[in-house]
Amino acid sequence: MLNVVSSKARGEASMSAKNGSIKLVAGNSNPALAQDIAKGLGIELTKAVVRRFADMEIFVEIQENIRGSDMFILQSTSYPANDNLMELLIITDALRRASARRITAVVPYFGYARQDRKSGSRTPISAKLVANLISRAGVDRVMTLDLHAGQIQGFFDIPTDNLFAAPLMVRDIREKFDLAKVMVVSPDVGGVARARGLAKRINTPLAIVDKRRERPGESEVMNVIGDVAGYNCILVDDIVDSGGTLVNAAEALIAHGAKEVSAYITHGVLSGGAAARIASSRLKELVITDSILPTEAVNKAPNIRQISIAGLIAEAIGRTAAEESVSSLFD
Repeated sequence: MLNVVSSKARGEASMSAKNGSIKLVAGNSNPALAQDIAKGLGIELTKAVVRRFADMEIFVEIQENIRGSDMFILQSTSYPANDNLMELLIITDALRRASARRITAVVPYFGYARQDRKSGSRTPISAKLVANLISRAGVDRVMTLDLHAGQIQGFFDIPTDNLFAAPLMVRDIREKFDLAKVMVVSPDVGGVARARGLAKRINTPLAIVDKRRERPGESEVMNVIGDVAGYNCILVDDIVDSGGTLVNAAEALIAHGAKEVSAYITHGVLSGGAAARIASSRLKELVITDSILPTEAVNKAPNIRQISIAGLIAEAIGRTAAEESVSSLFD
């Protein structure tokens, strides 16, 4: 389970991290999360300007001395993915030229992660390209959350910490559900390992939705593997984008006798009309983390709820700065 220390203890850890003090600078991708993480660390966000010229070129100015500091950049590469990625790269360059001792890119949602292999002839492996860009820009370490594919860590030639939202989800599930009536469900065959891990943590049975994807953004449910009749089913995945997979999976589970269906997803991309699609679906609730700044549509959806990852990331930052174990967070 996730181990949590007091804000006082985190503050003491941050003070002892010098060779350079901990400093946190944020891009524009998720300012609310950045503020919560800074509060958890007991520090103020580093004063910086990240703005656009008239032609939308990005300009960054660090407005305080960071020489010798242990810098952490908080920036998800979510929508608009390319702008947020460029912000991350340019902030990194600014910090490197300002003589930061070490630069850690904290990327709660790592965009382009779904392009982790050649999907066909003459197609790119964009996740590797983005990893190269981040490394070459001058980042010394990367911290991220629930990568779409664990092997993406190998795309980086620098230390990479892949954190997990599962302990937060387990805590929430234990508070909201009678575990004797719960069944964890993977919405596709590729996510079985993730779903099995969660099911093992809460000691519940596992089912799988077998689907066929005809084209990107669309899915067709083919079969449900496992007897879900009478259970409160919980779908588990790392990313929800269009919402089509979850909606179809919920329909299939209800058709196979499930009492109700909820979903716990780490990254709520929820592009286009996804929030409205979820709101009008058979899903009782979709629970996402705040790794991505929610849109107004997401905030208004009656059956979408967020849980915060700020405490988890603040603890991981404190441990990284103090050269302590991060993996023990999940023991």
